[in-house]
Amino acid sequence: MKTNIVILRGINVSGKNILPMAELRDLLNGLKFENVQTYIQSGNVVLNSVLSKEEVAEKVKKRIASKFGYDVPVLVRTISEWENAIANNPYPTENHKIVSFTFLSEVSKEATIEVNITNDDEYTIVDDMVYVYCPDGFGRTKLTNNIFEKKLNITATSRNYRTTMRLLEMAKNNNN
Repeated sequence: MKTNIVILRGINVSGKNILPMAELRDLLNGLKFENVQTYIQSGNVVLNSVLSKEEVAEKVKKRIASKFGYDVPVLVRTISEWENAIANNPYPTENHKIVSFTFLSEVSKEATIEVNITNDDEYTIVDDMVYVYCPDGFGRTKLTNNIFEKKLNITATSRNYRTTMRLLEMAKNNNN
């Protein structure tokens, strides 16, 4: 049994794809996953499964589509992959509110993209991650999931530093 961190793209955002976490937990328990836990309302899940992470993603995606009619991207990472993503973050985290992690559905073929950045925002692409640093906050950044998806032609979903760290803590606790 392996612990997986499952992140959904576009759940409960701006009144779209409404999916209460209690219903998501019930759906995942119905798929025979174990120790299912959700975190906040934006599609963050920790669960245990004997399936590969690709099989977990496919099963979750299909079940959400059949039950709720939502076609949402589902990304799955192991604890070691999540730890690696955190370890590779090139930006300072003293003010964790200005750092986010953008998880990609596959390794990027590009190391940079062309974005018209008008402030001090920065990004770094490493394998299947984009690290985003917004010293002025995320309210006006052009470094969004949509821009990374469009420029890289890859599914992307972001989590702030706090959520990323909390999901790792939950996964480690779930692994015991």
